[in-house]
Amino acid sequence: MVQKDSVNNKIIIICGPTASGKSELALSLAKMLNTEIISADSMYIYKDLNIGTAKPTPQEMQGIKHHLIDVVFPCDNFSVSDYRNLALPIINDLLSKGKIPIVCGGTGFYINSILYDFSYGNSEANLEIRDKYMKLAIQNGNEYVYNILKECDIESAKKLHPNDLKRVVRALEIYHSGTKKSDIKDPLVPKFDYKAYSIDFNREILYSRINSRVDIMIQNGLVNEVKELLNNGVTKENQCMQAIGYKEIIDYIEGNCSLEKAIDDIKLNTRHYAKRQITYFKKLNIKMLCPASAEDMAKQIVNEL
Repeated sequence: MVQKDSVNNKIIIICGPTASGKSELALSLAKMLNTEIISADSMYIYKDLNIGTAKPTPQEMQGIKHHLIDVVFPCDNFSVSDYRNLALPIINDLLSKGKIPIVCGGTGFYINSILYDFSYGNSEANLEIRDKYMKLAIQNGNEYVYNILKECDIESAKKLHPNDLKRVVRALEIYHSGTKKSDIKDPLVPKFDYKAYSIDFNREILYSRINSRVDIMIQNGLVNEVKELLNNGVTKENQCMQAIGYKEIIDYIEGNCSLEKAIDDIKLNTRHYAKRQITYFKKLNIKMLCPASAEDMAKQIVNEL
């Protein structure tokens, strides 16, 4: 166990693409350090979205406390600012107890909101504007909304993928607040002494892991999970239903495609998302870990503290 006087302002970040084994590594590390895990996953925050998010079960958590899982209802909206406002007090509380917080997840905006004081994180959410562009995306496609951003803020658009709808819409929200996201220049001085790690699977193996995970989600009842959410009043316009895995299954349920096509689309869209995650996390000072058992990789991290 790390002693209190050695902790100071240190946090550990386990990040990287989906299906790369982040959760297992974070769990092994938390056991060794006698600490807790703060999720940085934009879908884990939602209650009742379990199968399609590959959310760890209570049994898989093995008694280690996980924060920021199941904190809002599916019909709720949740912003990067909301995440930061919940995560920072947890991190500071753990540090005050002499523990090293472990932040684990693949949502880069969440992780950056912890590390840096970004002005756009303080920009108020504009639900009217958000709903407007979400509906336009449903009616006309993501590319249509992306092209609107290109007209408003070409520099921000260049940094985003057309299918990265939440971030495209967020940039439009900021534009409607009276400034361009690209005009906001924040000093990249981290608030914490952090060490960041990612597991360095080669692309072919990672894609195979993604495909297998999607197959397991289907076997575990993803279709029924989506049907139950819809039956309980969640709609495809809700923020959580824009997630990969849910929007494709809704297309199947609505008769717009076959189940086989929906599954293929989930796999393809998840692989594309993983590529964007890899690109995004290159901005952090990350140490890439050679794939090994979660325990062995955790030992390597502990030895470097």
